[in-house]
Amino acid sequence: MANPNLKENKVKRAFALPFRNVIKVLSPVSYVKHQYKYITHHKLNLKNPTRYTEKLQYLRLFVYPKEPLVIKAASRDGAREFLKEKGYEKILIPIYGIYDKFEDIDFDKLPAQFVMKCTHACAFNEIVRDKSKFDKESSKKKFNKWLKTNYGNKTVEKHYSPIKPRIIIEKYLGEIDSLPTEYKIHVFNGVAKSMYVVTGRGKDIRYNNYYIDWKEFDGSQFNGWKKREEKLPIPKNWDEMVKIAEDLAKDFPFVRVDLYNIDGKIYFSELTFTPAKGTLILDNDKCDFEMGEWLDISKYLKN
Repeated sequence: MANPNLKENKVKRAFALPFRNVIKVLSPVSYVKHQYKYITHHKLNLKNPTRYTEKLQYLRLFVYPKEPLVIKAASRDGAREFLKEKGYEKILIPIYGIYDKFEDIDFDKLPAQFVMKCTHACAFNEIVRDKSKFDKESSKKKFNKWLKTNYGNKTVEKHYSPIKPRIIIEKYLGEIDSLPTEYKIHVFNGVAKSMYVVTGRGKDIRYNNYYIDWKEFDGSQFNGWKKREEKLPIPKNWDEMVKIAEDLAKDFPFVRVDLYNIDGKIYFSELTFTPAKGTLILDNDKCDFEMGEWLDISKYLKN
């Protein structure tokens, strides 16, 4: 059963909206505390965080914005360099180019299908499944707006702010009407502990949560997402995927490593350091504490 805290207080939201941007600038910590309480209905303890979501907020505010490697790995282009340095160039999705401006893109040279993403943000993307139907002017307006957006300031995930806004164009890996299954592996202090599998994106999207051994972890389902009831197949090279995730994550206290597996071929998607800004409403609140035990940030708290 979904967490009852999913119900939103629209009156509170309407009251807070006019002041939101001001508080972000004047006191990011206060903003995050209010945001966390409003979404999760829990008071945020930053002095002695015990919940997984609390520890994510601590990393979000005080640790990741100061870590150059996090800033590099959080960017679309920087992540590619990070993987090359780690020896994982073979799992990178092929790209057609990286551009400072939309006007620099020569669409005549692009294939019929491709994916456009901003390097400095999450969800600033456009999937082009049929170039003949592509609305170039509409896309230009979106990307010009996105490129001017300081995503780190907008979401108070400051590790995004130093990233240079650019457009990266990747090969499209999906079918004509759907994207491939994505495996989002959560790595705590270098150890993969849990994950969720995204299926049906573009058709009937579902999210199935598991421990890393594929035992169901339904209580960690969050924000009202629905799961697929049928049993999902485990990739034959799952152990290799876990190894890759742990290797990529070993430099960080926490990161979610997103991978694809298409006919046995592993592809890298992205590294996410503060999933959903850490403001997750879990179906079972006990899972927040369980995952909190997996994440040791004591050395950062002492500092």
